[in-house]
Amino acid sequence: MKKLLSLIVMTLFLVPASYAQNRYISDNLFTYMHAGPSNQFRIIGSVNAGDKVNLVNADRKAGYSQIIDSKGRKGWVESKFVSKVPSMAERLPLLEKELSDVKEKLAAARQTSDQEKAGLVESLAARNSQIKELESSQSEMNKQLLSSQDEVRELRAKLDTQKEDLLLKYFMYGGGVAGLGLLFGLLLPHMLPSRKKSPNGWA
Repeated sequence: MKKLLSLIVMTLFLVPASYAQNRYISDNLFTYMHAGPSNQFRIIGSVNAGDKVNLVNADRKAGYSQIIDSKGRKGWVESKFVSKVPSMAERLPLLEKELSDVKEKLAAARQTSDQEKAGLVESLAARNSQIKELESSQSEMNKQLLSSQDEVRELRAKLDTQKEDLLLKYFMYGGGVAGLGLLFGLLLPHMLPSRKKSPNGWA
């Protein structure tokens, strides 16, 4: 039985490294590496938690996996300590980089948002200033309009008064002319010398 196991171990050691698959030793522990697929085999070293290893073979029955560690050593560890999930030692830098990228994007988004907000505030202030100017201008125009309307009313009143005065003057002028004509007509016969009649009745 021992010879058979040794033969199996030797055969497994001859498996080419090209068939090895990347695996990781579980975090928060270290495990011993044995010379064969059992803790009965001698310990040839230990593998730290999170170390990247290459999976060469797995003995499901024994619950052990043959690996090659980062130092190039080939041995067996318990399969429960071998994981497909990258260790925190590998994931942490990636997570930190991803977090840094997210922070940069968030900072850029905040900066853009602040710039847009500042632009909107500035635009709103400019619009409010324009509205105040328009309101002031409208108020001034309303005052000018009221003043113009008062002026127009005054001019119309003056025009009506001038029309009445003109009519009265025309009436008085016409009456005066008529009176003078009548007076002249009455006085004219008296002003002309009268001619004596001849005995024959000829002038």
